[in-house]
Amino acid sequence: QVQLVESGGGLVQAGGSLTLSCTASGSIFSVNSMGWYRQAPGQQRELVAGIGSSGVTNYVDSVKGRFTISMDNTKKTVSLQMNSLLPEDTAVYYCKAKIYGEDYWGKGTLVTVSS
Repeated sequence: QVQLVESGGGLVQAGGSLTLSCTASGSIFSVNSMGWYRQAPGQQRELVAGIGSSGVTNYVDSVKGRFTISMDNTKKTVSLQMNSLLPEDTAVYYCKAKIYGEDYWGKGTLVTVSS
């Protein structure tokens, strides 16, 4: 059984930084891709950043230049370094992993950016 556990959310002032981490556990040899999504109140869940096993990354335009995603496939861990945070980055952030063709989700971690 695959489980994803996120950590690193919290309250930060605008302009500050946070790092989110997510670790996949279970009978996993390797991960195809991992990513971070977020959902703000009243909004749809959106992809923030993704990374494949080859290291190719993609970002939503609103975070380009501010967020950096990285993955350690040996540790089944993905991190999201978030700099220059804005109040509009406030949301619940979810980790997602594609493993053997199946999508798995974490329970989410809340990021609140105060103005």
